[in-house]
Amino acid sequence: MDLNKNDYGYDYYNSENFFEKYNKIKVEYGNNIDLCAAIEFGEPHLYVNELEELSKKPYDFIIGSIHWIGNMFPCQKVREQYTAKEFYSLYWEEVLKTVKQGGFDSLGHMDFPKRYYGEIYYTETILNEIFKNLLDKNMIIEINTSSLRKGHVETMPGIDLLEIYKTNGGQYITIGFDAHVVEDLCADYQIAKSLVEKVGLREVIYKNRKQILI
Repeated sequence: MDLNKNDYGYDYYNSENFFEKYNKIKVEYGNNIDLCAAIEFGEPHLYVNELEELSKKPYDFIIGSIHWIGNMFPCQKVREQYTAKEFYSLYWEEVLKTVKQGGFDSLGHMDFPKRYYGEIYYTETILNEIFKNLLDKNMIIEINTSSLRKGHVETMPGIDLLEIYKTNGGQYITIGFDAHVVEDLCADYQIAKSLVEKVGLREVIYKNRKQILI
């Protein structure tokens, strides 16, 4: 759910329509597969009331993500105006604001600009603050594999940020694929899983907003 009016997905998602279809499918297939309801919510700190209303619905899992900084998305036009270092400086501040606000389960693709810039800049100071606030609210991070399909060599995040996450007390992660089409479901899962094992984290899924080790 994206509520920034510049986003191509603005005003697309309708939770009532979603649950109507979800419940119909659950009746049809629920005895054969375990179906979960989840949502990715953009810029949670900017749309607190909307997120609170959605959280009353029976979602199993809520991802919070930062896609926009004001009216800026890391598209080519923005990349021509801001270096990766400049854009990341703005981006990390938005991530910090959203983890301080909370209200979701997992922080999605936490180094999102890497998908577009192909590189990453950060200070351990800002990451430590982000992880401290995140973990204090019993939230975790996602390993997102979609950057690999874009031709990049690292997941979002890669091993360096995962190590800092663990140093700050992080134990659990989710694995996601940004699968906007069926063919991308579980894409590069084993790469992400090997990272989890290498860093010494544990993968979880969510049911009824509660972590389940897998």
